[in-house]
Amino acid sequence: MAAQDLVEYIARGLVDEPQRVQVSEIRGAHATVIELRVARNDMGRVIGKEGRIANAMRLLLKVPASKEGKHVILEIV
Repeated sequence: MAAQDLVEYIARGLVDEPQRVQVSEIRGAHATVIELRVARNDMGRVIGKEGRIANAMRLLLKVPASKEGKHVILEIV
């Protein structure tokens, strides 16, 4: 499963408005940035208490990327 698909799958399961979830991937020379966009009222659900859910998603992205020697950044917009 690609990183972009993984983020979209997790986010759609968390939010009240899954149709408004948008995930885009920007590949750079040194890193890949994954932008996650959700409805304004779902932002708290995706970030979680004290950022726990966002940090967990970042960790899930970091593990396979580091095995390949890549760097992945998750931005929640």
